[in-house]
Amino acid sequence: MKLIKIKLAAILSLFLIAGNLTGCKTTENASNKEKGAVIGAAGGAILGAIIGNNTGKKGDGGELGAVIGGVVGGAAGAIIGSKMDKQAEEIKEEIPGVDVQRVDDGIVITFDEDGGIFFETDKYALNTQSVEMLNKLSNVLKEYPDTKVAVVGHTDSTGNASYNMELSRDRALSVTNHLVVNNGLDRSRFTTLWYGEEQPIADNSTASGRAQNRRVNLAIVPNEKMIEEAKQEAGS
Repeated sequence: MKLIKIKLAAILSLFLIAGNLTGCKTTENASNKEKGAVIGAAGGAILGAIIGNNTGKKGDGGELGAVIGGVVGGAAGAIIGSKMDKQAEEIKEEIPGVDVQRVDDGIVITFDEDGGIFFETDKYALNTQSVEMLNKLSNVLKEYPDTKVAVVGHTDSTGNASYNMELSRDRALSVTNHLVVNNGLDRSRFTTLWYGEEQPIADNSTASGRAQNRRVNLAIVPNEKMIEEAKQEAGS
């Protein structure tokens, strides 16, 4: 797969940093629920899954790192991991073919030209297929209200950098606004950010690479209520 598969190596290395609590074979076979219990506060892979190693850029909601937060460890992390596993599976069932990955305590959804949200050249209006997919996603988000959602827009490097920044902003806002205005989701759950051409995940010198870079990511992460309830349930 794309960046997320590459980032799997980073996730596995975090296991080793966390005190060599498991052997290589155990780590290989660990479920996301188990990973939540082991990694603890050493997380951050979800940031890399969306924007690479640069976490200081800003959109209309502040730094992405502040939105994503750290990974909850221990028994509470395992409880959250189980809930997010279930939500990720429901998204996969609702929107077949879209790249849905479980990373840290969250879910990363990548919409690009290979599957998901399509934009015409230099446009930011959602087409019929994009609307249909977002409507299906909203149904799952309504089932799991105790989450925050970061919507992150990107472009390829074709054209002027400042124009691309505005285009990525408009496309990300189109996604957020559709989920909020047309589907009735609470706007306070959403943070919308945009990076223009600054965070490529593929080679912009090739057509296939540019297609991968023209993307919108959604990161679904637990909110404070889910985290607190998980800690109470875990007795921590």
